[in-house]
Amino acid sequence: MQSLPGFRDFLPDDCAARNYVFRRWREVARRYGFVEWDGPVLEPTDLYRKKSGAEIVDQLFNFTDKGDREIALRPELTPTLARVVATHEREFRKPLKWFSIGQFFRYEKQQRGRLREHFQLNCDIVGEADFTADIELVALCIDNLRAFGLAEGDFVVRMSDREFWTDFLRANKVASWPTLYLRSWIAAAKAKGSDGLSMPFECGAWLTLSMSMSESSADWRIIPGLFSKSSIVLEDFGRLPEVVATTI
Repeated sequence: MQSLPGFRDFLPDDCAARNYVFRRWREVARRYGFVEWDGPVLEPTDLYRKKSGAEIVDQLFNFTDKGDREIALRPELTPTLARVVATHEREFRKPLKWFSIGQFFRYEKQQRGRLREHFQLNCDIVGEADFTADIELVALCIDNLRAFGLAEGDFVVRMSDREFWTDFLRANKVASWPTLYLRSWIAAAKAKGSDGLSMPFECGAWLTLSMSMSESSADWRIIPGLFSKSSIVLEDFGRLPEVVATTI
């Protein structure tokens, strides 16, 4: 009998390689003053709905347990972190500098290098509003790459702020709901690479938008005009990947 699609067996050599990666991750995180923690692999499905909306359920390994509770294998750690911090807020002095190395699960189509389970290093700073926290996390990422022998010419650090798009559209009085589609498209562009999408509908956002909009369609059509007022000139949506590429 074979393993389930998208899942792996870690034979001794594979396990040794994985443990080497984990050891390096831990060394760097601790050098930056982070302490290790972890959360449960199973969480209530509603925890992920609250963060990402009902559509996230299609991407989860979710089921109803014997206690008639809707639960899911964790696809990420952020919702668990938010729950834990809210529950234990008074027990720890801020800022928190926590890291975790965990296994995560997504019920998605398998692709090269993207299975249905993976291990991930999470480093979070909670309770520090100063931008130096962001700088520290970027430096930590760079040092993690250096820990594996990569040099300056081997990688590029690209920075993005998803909230920029929300603030930009809100400032130009665009209804808030179309921004969800734009943000989804930006996320897809990040996953596929800035040149991996030639048109917005390739990630399904444009197609979904076209089918779901009726009288409100004017909201979305004015977005090219908004970009033309900014430092980025957008002649048509065919150039949207070029615009997004400047931020990812």
